[in-house]
Amino acid sequence: MDNITNLIRKNILSLKPYSSARDEYKSNQGIFLDANENPFGDLNRYPDPYQWRLKQMLSNQKKIAVENILIGNGSDEIIDLVQRVFCEPKEDKIIICPPTYGMYEVYANINNLEIISIPLTKDFQLNSEAILAQNAKILYLCSPNNPTGNSLENLEYIIKNFNGIVFLDEAYIDFSEQLSLVSKINNYPNLIVSQTFSKARGLAAVRVGIAYANETIISVMNKVKPPYNVSELNQQAAIQSLADESNFKAIIQLIQSERELLKESLLTLDFVLKIYPSEANFLLVEMENATAIYNSLIEQQIITRNRSSVVENTIRITIGTPSENQKLVSALQLVTS
Repeated sequence: MDNITNLIRKNILSLKPYSSARDEYKSNQGIFLDANENPFGDLNRYPDPYQWRLKQMLSNQKKIAVENILIGNGSDEIIDLVQRVFCEPKEDKIIICPPTYGMYEVYANINNLEIISIPLTKDFQLNSEAILAQNAKILYLCSPNNPTGNSLENLEYIIKNFNGIVFLDEAYIDFSEQLSLVSKINNYPNLIVSQTFSKARGLAAVRVGIAYANETIISVMNKVKPPYNVSELNQQAAIQSLADESNFKAIIQLIQSERELLKESLLTLDFVLKIYPSEANFLLVEMENATAIYNSLIEQQIITRNRSSVVENTIRITIGTPSENQKLVSALQLVTS
């Protein structure tokens, strides 16, 4: 796709964005009487609207230019921003491939977009031919996928041949052996890769998401996003996380190890029929009477996610601490006694 601007809504292309006080003066030195802030306090100043320090750290780690990075108030804000940049309400369509993350559909309904649903195959892979036969503005893909846990195949083939924006959600990529496609954003102008601090970095409460895309897409998304969309406290939490890579890698290894140990333990239970392959921080487990088991766990104050409505008789189990995982197994053993 040679000219990505052809996909952008015309009113968004001509939009004059709000210019905040900090847009006009980049230094943090001086007497600030420009933004009607309270002059007293430790958190009295508005945060950096473009999160430059955080972006610079991500740029250094990912080997991606700062101009190719957007920081969002969680990945959910980025999902919504992309729809508002590219899709005309009541006119345009998006494609989702269920079972997958539910917020793609929720935001499409909010933004009054038509949703084309092309389910994954029986082995939870993409129906490439069906996808490419459709005409839609955005294709939402999640790899590793939620709730199935597997990585999707043929991603680059679809990106090359899809005549719209491909939004690739890599929320769980740090738990996977698969390589991120962040390094390919300059190869594919229609590709947006989304990542998050919520999962592998353990900062779900902080609400910091990241979009990697070509400079044209990022510049337009910056025009549409709220001026101060990520708080100073949240920016600092993300920066501190990036500064401690050794701890980050150790936690990833522990979660991966616990995932395999939990899988082995679950397979010893007679009512566990199948555990789907996972490259994420959770397992999708098919069980006899999954809903009854889910409710039994709740009675023991162990909360899992009943996914039977999207994959029959399944519970999605997040990998907890070693102690939490053992308590889960013990609770499940009581179910059979």
